Amino acid sequence: MSCPPESPILITRPRQFDLIVFDWDGTLFDSTATITRSIQAACADFGIEVPSDREASYVIGMGLAEALQHLAPGLARERYAELGNRYRHHYFVKEHEIVLFEGALAMLQALREREHWLGVATGKSRRGLDEALNSVQLKGIFHATRTSEETASKPDPQMLIELMSEFGVEPERTLMIGDTTHDLRLAANAGAARIGVSYGAHESAAFGEFAPLHVANSVSDLHDWLSRHA
Repeated sequence: MSCPPESPILITRPRQFDLIVFDWDGTLFDSTATITRSIQAACADFGIEVPSDREASYVIGMGLAEALQHLAPGLARERYAELGNRYRHHYFVKEHEIVLFEGALAMLQALREREHWLGVATGKSRRGLDEALNSVQLKGIFHATRTSEETASKPDPQMLIELMSEFGVEPERTLMIGDTTHDLRLAANAGAARIGVSYGAHESAAFGEFAPLHVANSVSDLHDWLSRHA
């Protein structure tokens, strides 16, 4: 009697990361130029030295208070709140013009379909992030989010630590993706893997110190890497 042929063995590739956390501005949201210009306009309103594009974009990712203190260290402490309000004024005038990078929504939807947990760790205000997340296209995409208002400003790892704790995910099963050295340092401080993107606020030449698994030159490049490796 002949033996029946053996059933084929299905080999599935184990998922490398359970939790994938994104920075917001400059990583998913095409907002770097608007933030930079708003910072410069706020400083001009105050009659203080206007930072260069590079100086203004460097602080993107930090909490607003920390960013302004970095850019205007000589300002009287009680005036930072007013400077922050001028920044918000200029930003909100242009906010409606800011959109997700092309391909970002499709990438996020594909990750959801693969049952990754998705998070956001951002220096944005809670109000600003919620306004973006309440758009029809983004409803229900992310499982959890943190802002610097609720925890600590990057590169303090508290935002990422809280997200990992919420889902019970170890650092080695967590991936942080961002466009600044603040994002990558945060991930390194938390013991998590990291990816840099070169199309945002910081020059990618500075990423090497943090040993990213990959530096993506576009959302398409990032999507491809995540499809093959995440």
